[in-house]
Amino acid sequence: MAIIKPFSALRPQPDVAAQLASRPYDVLNSEEARKEAAGNPVSFLHITKSEIDLPAEVDIHSTAVYAKAKENLQQFIDDGLLTKEEKPCYYIYQLVMPLPQGGQHSQTGLVCVSSVDDYNNDVIKKHEYTRPEKEKDRIDHMQAIAAQTGNVFLAYRDVMEVNALIEGWKATNKPVYDFAAPDGIQHTIWIIDREIVVNSITRLFETNVPCTYIADGHHRAASAAKVRNAFPESEDAKYFLTTIFPESQLSIWDYNRVVKDLNELKPENLLGFLQEDFYITLSPEPVKPAQPHEFGLYLDNQWYILVAREGTYTTDPIGVLDISILSKNVLEKLLGIKDQRTDKRIDFVGGIRGLAELENRVNSGEMAAAFSLYPVSLSQLFDIADSGNVMPPKSTWFEPKLRDGLLTHLL
Repeated sequence: MAIIKPFSALRPQPDVAAQLASRPYDVLNSEEARKEAAGNPVSFLHITKSEIDLPAEVDIHSTAVYAKAKENLQQFIDDGLLTKEEKPCYYIYQLVMPLPQGGQHSQTGLVCVSSVDDYNNDVIKKHEYTRPEKEKDRIDHMQAIAAQTGNVFLAYRDVMEVNALIEGWKATNKPVYDFAAPDGIQHTIWIIDREIVVNSITRLFETNVPCTYIADGHHRAASAAKVRNAFPESEDAKYFLTTIFPESQLSIWDYNRVVKDLNELKPENLLGFLQEDFYITLSPEPVKPAQPHEFGLYLDNQWYILVAREGTYTTDPIGVLDISILSKNVLEKLLGIKDQRTDKRIDFVGGIRGLAELENRVNSGEMAAAFSLYPVSLSQLFDIADSGNVMPPKSTWFEPKLRDGLLTHLL
């Protein structure tokens, strides 16, 4: 069963929380982080992307960068911007995001620390491979600052008692933080500090949640598991920072592809070959697939609807995925892209950026074609993780993103 614990978060004073909280370190490159933190000396990017305070030519993986992160974190603490909670607590994190088509999406999770042993023993289930160089970056960062700043986003199958307890706390207590970020997403956090409620939550997970699933943060989780060995005397290092969302709160966005060239094929030749595995229809408007096994193709200023023919894919948990169908029957077979993790001819565009971003990348001449996909479902993610398999890279995109800096786990 899933082992979670309350913890004493290092967190900002309420009056600076909105200014301090930053987008996750891994959605910004160094130049974007410099621009975003410009004129804001209390941005948490000074800790998660500390190269912004060093000359641009400094290697972002150098010891100087991690030493600067440690220095900046200590300065934030010395200046009273960040203080440690007096006793272990759970935290409720609610995000409300306006949707491009109107309306909004709201999701609420529980912030806690999860067991490294659960990660190692597959009680916390994975669905992606990790890359050693990305792990090393987070390992070096955690070891240097003796803290985990990056949240691992977990999912679990709904437990009604947990849902009721969290909604009840939200309804009867005031949040400690409640602000809209520059991107329009509302971030609201409550502190659960009553011992009887804290103990109830811990017990409910121990008795009702057999496993949790990494939705976003495979590298952060893998790094935290390895960092444990660097702090052998620390009880805190046996756990890592997580926010756990029930299945009913979450939605997965599409994660689309753009390719730099057509592998020496002309557009008409590509379309001819595609007809072997897909039904093809011209579309007068951008194609956002409406169902599984339907794809959009943007090529030569024209959108096409592709529908996979029966018999061109398998029905096992991996083979039935749309990204598996696209990978096997288009990217590998026709375009020669064998490894999406390493091939420089392909790039990935999160659905939050919209279909216009796909058109822009192709119309600019940077890319030759774009493919829009129907999103993976949470049940598919759970099935694949339960089976011990992994998805193709960049299969899932979750929105909205948790902000760094609001709740940090000290080691």
